[in-house]
Amino acid sequence: MTRRHLAGMLALGAAGGALGCRAARHRGDPSILLYDGAGTSPNDVRAFEAVLRRAGLGYWTVNAAELGAMGEAGMLRSRLAIVPGGNYIDIGNGLGARTAADLRNAVSGGLNYLGVCAGAFLAGNSPYNGLNLTGGARFGFYSAERRGVRKAALAIAFPEGATADHYWEDGPELSGWGAVAARYPDGTPAIVEGRAGRGWVILAGFHPEAPESWRQGLRFGASAEADNAFAQRLIRAALDGKALPRF
Repeated sequence: MTRRHLAGMLALGAAGGALGCRAARHRGDPSILLYDGAGTSPNDVRAFEAVLRRAGLGYWTVNAAELGAMGEAGMLRSRLAIVPGGNYIDIGNGLGARTAADLRNAVSGGLNYLGVCAGAFLAGNSPYNGLNLTGGARFGFYSAERRGVRKAALAIAFPEGATADHYWEDGPELSGWGAVAARYPDGTPAIVEGRAGRGWVILAGFHPEAPESWRQGLRFGASAEADNAFAQRLIRAALDGKALPRF
């Protein structure tokens, strides 16, 4: 099935322009929309696909043109949108104001949202077509960025008392919105969650989906498999609209 056919199915007859003929990468039902448009990291899209496959979860990959063709009503036929890492400025600009507004309205109408790294930045009140699912909160970079650190293995603290090393790269610190479900080493929020209208939103500043290949030159106390298992837990919580343990 081509991307044009996929978009046509999702739009259910809505008017739209040519969307190209790349083969759609989707598996199973469209309960999960994995965004792979301009600005997203292809490596992170693949990392999420690997985690989704291991979890046995069906998903469809969609780009900005496809989301635009779907509109708010089409998006609401799915249960969860995942926006992975990349460059949040390019992601927002690539979405455009109209599609970003449709996505925001779909979340308000009941579509759940999982944003990781750039996807978390996008969920805030970014000037680059941010979704503002956060009541006006805008996120800055985690404090390591100010020390010139661009990627690291960070000991992330969880409410159950456990700490696990996770891959971080240029990710946000998530103060100012939601309930805190994980903290960075400096105590600031690394995962937050809450309602945006009828939609359930989970935002993470680090990458639990990161594969082993991303870890070169860094030392981790937890295996990539263990971190990826937490990524599955995060996806399922977002999909089902369930709260994670909180501080």
